[in-house]
Amino acid sequence: MNSLTNKNIILGVSGSISAYKAPDIVRRLQDLGAQVKVILTEGGAKFITELSLQSISKNKVHYNLWDEDAELSMGHIELAKWTDAILIAPASANTIANIALGKANDLLSSVILASNAALLIAPAMNLKMYQSHALQDNLLTLISRHAIIIKPESGEQACGDIGIGRLVEPLSIAKQVAKQFISTKLTGKKVLITLGATIEAIDPVRFISNHSSGKMGMALINACIEMGASVICIYGNITTTLNEKSNNMPIISAQQMYTKVMNNIAGQDIFIACAAVSDFSVKNTKNQKIKKDGKNLILELIPNKDILADVCKLGKKPICMGFAAETQNTLKNAQKKLKNKGCDVIILNDVSNTDFGSNVDENEVVFLSQNLNKKIAKNSKKKVAKKILAIFIKEYL
Repeated sequence: MNSLTNKNIILGVSGSISAYKAPDIVRRLQDLGAQVKVILTEGGAKFITELSLQSISKNKVHYNLWDEDAELSMGHIELAKWTDAILIAPASANTIANIALGKANDLLSSVILASNAALLIAPAMNLKMYQSHALQDNLLTLISRHAIIIKPESGEQACGDIGIGRLVEPLSIAKQVAKQFISTKLTGKKVLITLGATIEAIDPVRFISNHSSGKMGMALINACIEMGASVICIYGNITTTLNEKSNNMPIISAQQMYTKVMNNIAGQDIFIACAAVSDFSVKNTKNQKIKKDGKNLILELIPNKDILADVCKLGKKPICMGFAAETQNTLKNAQKKLKNKGCDVIILNDVSNTDFGSNVDENEVVFLSQNLNKKIAKNSKKKVAKKILAIFIKEYL
């Protein structure tokens, strides 16, 4: 399956006559579901315009390492964090040499140095340049660093020579990018994930809830699906887009989520309790709107059932991962939850820090189990989800 759904791709366009194919490459990546941002080198700008690439990608084209507005937020670092893969197509001999030497003399090379994302290079140049010892040595250096080289094709070139050096067709390039994300680590596994906030009614118009957006849970769902799992998604109130490839089941209250989980947990291999479930609900919910009369309103709250703890008590329980949203004594409270719930893993999330956690796109967590205490540094929730699953798979599967 060739799919780039939910993938962020940087396309680097360098100085080659083949740069005219860049808009088609952008479109082919988009056809496979990718979000594309373009970095245009100084040489690339001699062959194609910023406007044409911006019109196709529907994103700002980046080209200046010294852009004052971008660098106020460390623009090259933000791009490096944002992307899942960097594709250079066309890649000129000069750009290949700079990357092989580890230079950071322009925006593209700086982003590459700052990123751990997959690097794909599609050379395009005259056949003599491509066959030169220097160019081939540079390609071998990049291959030794795990770069993927998309070998050029043979044919008539712009200069009139005939031979190897032509840029591969855009659709083939896009498919080779997609291949980097095909994973089978969870193939055949059944995963049930809860996400979002539950809502506990006070009366027909008022309720008790929390700030959960569902973004972390959705990042885990997307990563599980990418790795081949069959996923049931039981979701409450969310502000993120559902994945059409999961079996999506909506709920409103904690009791509804409890019932839905228990009705679907049989046969699941993995249970990930990422939802922010209300600990309490209102004992006597009113059927009519409560009218303000100047007096204090007293609500009696009763505890909701503990979904994670009850799943962990099942005779044939799945491998269970829970989340601990904490504001104080974070590690101590998360370790206590790991023990008391009887689950295999707790992901500690310090929600007192407004820079990450609930209702934002980045997160920083700690992976806790009986044998591990591993911090996952602040990054996009997509990448944090992948790192959580990588540790989880290594430990339990």
